[in-house]
Amino acid sequence: MRITYSKKNNFKYWESRWSDIDADQPMINKELYPLKYSNMVIHDKNHIILEAGCGAGRIVRYYHELKYQIIGIEFIKTAIDKLKKVDNTLKVEVGNILNLRFKKNYFDRILAFGLYHNFEPHDLEKAMSESYRVLKKGGIICASFRADNIQEMIVDYIRRDKNNNNKYFHKLNLKKKEFIDLFKKHKFEIKDIYSVQNMPFLYKFKFFRSQDQKKFNENIARIEGYKLSLIGNILQNFLIKFFPDQFCNLYLIIAKK
Repeated sequence: MRITYSKKNNFKYWESRWSDIDADQPMINKELYPLKYSNMVIHDKNHIILEAGCGAGRIVRYYHELKYQIIGIEFIKTAIDKLKKVDNTLKVEVGNILNLRFKKNYFDRILAFGLYHNFEPHDLEKAMSESYRVLKKGGIICASFRADNIQEMIVDYIRRDKNNNNKYFHKLNLKKKEFIDLFKKHKFEIKDIYSVQNMPFLYKFKFFRSQDQKKFNENIARIEGYKLSLIGNILQNFLIKFFPDQFCNLYLIIAKK
């Protein structure tokens, strides 16, 4: 387990992040994280789905428009307000995975993309216990966690505050085995685990981006996927093929209660 720190606490970081961008349109690229993986577990429109940490809404809006019964929670009110403004039929609300209002065994599916690594260790345990509590017996959780590997150590080094103002907890990074053990500890049965890319490592360098994403727009990248140029794709695919656990940025688990 590796902990990184920031000059902002997590609430201020995410409040600033979601304030700076518009509400997402529904994600359209089914071949990329996270939609590729959520579609592996979501098939039945009678199921009740929770997206914990729905952020700007690209996933909750995708399934809502397809008439799935999905509820999104997000602890930053700004993000929820923006989503309600673009579509007041969305079932989204301010909430926190540490203390959910839902009864035991309520959800058939839980999606938690990039959520759990935002908690310090003692709160991470609470988040996992609460996720287990509200998931039905036989229900499935699909969740990702920031990897502890070469790529992420490089990224964290680049992002570091060079004035040494990193006073506040920012995120956890786990190795793949640590992520598996976390779910096993909380009585989940691991079905699959994947080494995945949200934003490819080379995308961080403007030279390797696709021509239409040279000028970075986070909403577009979140909806379409973070697209690389031909050279960028070749190099990134090489890294992922031969060093998948070191050049992914997330580990993703599909597990059963």
